[in-house]
Formats: sequence, structure tokens, C-alpha cells
Amino acid sequence: MATIGDFDPLNSAVPATKIEITVSCRGIPGKKCGIIIFTAEELSNCRVTTMQFCANKLDKKDFFGKSDPFLVFYRSNEDGTFTICHKTEVIKNNLNPVWQSFTIPVRVLNPKKKGKKKKYINSGTVRPPTSLHYMSPYQMNTYAMALKAVGEIIQDYDSDKLFPAYGFGAKLPPDGKISHAFPLNSNTENPNCEGIEGVLEAYFHTLRTVQLYGPTNFAPVINQVARCAADVTDGSQYFVLLMITDGVISDMAQTKEAVVNAASLPMSIIIVGVGPAEFDAMEELDGDEVRVSSRGRFAERDIVQFVPFRDYMDRSGNQILSMARLAKDVLAEIPDQLMSFMKSRGIEPRPPLPANTDPPSTLQTIGI
Repeated sequence: MATIGDFDPLNSAVPATKIEITVSCRGIPGKKCGIIIFTAEELSNCRVTTMQFCANKLDKKDFFGKSDPFLVFYRSNEDGTFTICHKTEVIKNNLNPVWQSFTIPVRVLNPKKKGKKKKYINSGTVRPPTSLHYMSPYQMNTYAMALKAVGEIIQDYDSDKLFPAYGFGAKLPPDGKISHAFPLNSNTENPNCEGIEGVLEAYFHTLRTVQLYGPTNFAPVINQVARCAADVTDGSQYFVLLMITDGVISDMAQTKEAVVNAASLPMSIIIVGVGPAEFDAMEELDGDEVRVSSRGRFAERDIVQFVPFRDYMDRSGNQILSMARLAKDVLAEIPDQLMSFMKSRGIEPRPPLPANTDPPSTLQTIGI
């Protein structure tokens, strides 16, 4: 079932034009599931469109349960690419879901027209304002705000202030290859960014050069950091992986296994969830109630701390205070997690260094 309504122009006599909404049906790797195309009349003064969807007899995907379906809507651009313009909520354990109706501005569905000159060169893509990655000229998006709030605190515990930064879930130029652990600075040999400001700069640059693309796999980047941590288990370094995500995980089983494996290494994982999605999967990874397990093996330590970004948006507009609260809560478990690893390996604190001696880097931080 699909309904398109609420086309309520101020003046119904204005000329109408065609708009096209394409819904790509995905979910099975390597299998084309089909495309649904909606065509509607757009009036010049049209403001919004409201839609609602349901599905029947979906395939069972989860091993123990049913499925946790959601919809992602893409706008078809003139250059053949697609841009995410809306994601529905996740409906847990249901093969016949009915998603809530949603309203979306029509301008988000219309691609920006290119020039008609023969030598026209595209000056860039326009990311819709509904995107969590939208770069406003007036304020940082939620990804950048979360990265800055947590990163500026945690960087004080790293002596060289060099942060390997990775992105996951994008098609990379020039061949459009999908990657789930690519360096934000585009340098595979040296993914380090100088300070959190360097990470932010690399993130903004990446938004202009890659095409965001699903599925959203966590395991590759967790394993990437785990390989680094496995090389330094003598207590001289401790790794903290900061992941900022909208909450959708496509490889939950592999992610659980990656967390279980990482729990035996000098490593912690901070997850900040942004956007309006349900974060049940993140709560499960947090492991405060039930320790994360994979194939009958439980994590040696609780190494994951999750917080939803929306809980720290101060309604009074005091952004400094709300970001300070966010940083405090996401870092609250790191000292105990670090100590639990050191004690489990019998690593004793080193004697104090002589005066005027630079301390070694004891905390390596990787921001995503």
C-alpha cells in the first residue's frame, strides 16, 4: 500500500510539472529485488507530500527472530546517482510491517538542474537539508557536533594528536567501489588527521567527494582498529574507537563477533547515535544489561559505551552545556575499561617520568 497526498497548493491554477520518486527494493546482497516508481504532478507552490507504506509476507532474515524491516528512499539525480532523502523507522520482529506516515518537502525530491552549455562542469552535488550529513552555512550537522564534542575531550589524552579517521558505507571515486573502512583523508598509506579539527576537515571533504551508500556495516572498521590494538598489548597504548552513526546496522552478527574479539585487546568503543532512528541494536552492543556474545562466546570485558545524541540537545539552546554533558557520559566508562584490561594482563603502572620528559602516547584514538 502506498498513498501520496497532501498536495495543498495556495493557488491550484499554476502550471504543473512531473516529479518522479524511485524506491529501490534491496536487502539481499547480489540480488536485484526491484524498483517502485511513483510519478505525481507537482504544482509550483506545492510545499510537502505525505506518504505511508506497508509490506506483506517479507522474508525471514534474523536467525532467531523474524526480520527488522525499514525503508530507505532515494532521489534519482540527473547524473545517474542516487541521494538518500528519507529513512523510515525500524519495525522490530515483523514480517508484515506498517510504517508510520511521513511528510517530506517536495524540494528535497527534486534534483538541482545542471547547466545546458556544452562545456558545463558540475560544480558539486546538493545534499538535501533532511540529510543528517547536510552541511549548513549556519551551523554544524549532528555528526560534526558529536565528533567535536567528544573528540576535543579525548584528544587531550593522546600525545601526538594524530588520529586515523575512517568512514564506512560509501561509493568511492573514481570507480564507485563500495567501502566500509575508507580513510577520510583519502590516504590509504597514512590515514592520520592532525587533531580533531583535521578530522572534521577530512569529514567535510569526504562529503563532497564520495556517494553515501548502504549497507551500513560496522564490523570492518571495528576489525581495522582491533588489528592495530593487537600489535600493542604490553600496556604502552590503549585504543579508543569513536563511531558516529544513524543507528542502522546491516551486519549485526559480524559486529557482535568483532566486539567479542576486540574485548580481549587494549581497546574501547564509543558509539554516538545521531538522528531519530530506534537504537535497539546499539543498546544491545552496549552490553550493560547482558554481555555481548557471539556463537556462544561472551565478551571478556564490557568495552562498548553507547549514547543517543538527541538526549543531549539542550532545549534552552545552550549548546556548550549539552555537548559537555555528552562528552562526560560517553567517556564515563573509559577509565574502568582501561583498568580492567591492565589488571587482566597483570600490567603495573610505570614509575613517574623525570621532569621535562614528554610522556609516551598511552591512548590512541580513532574517530569515525
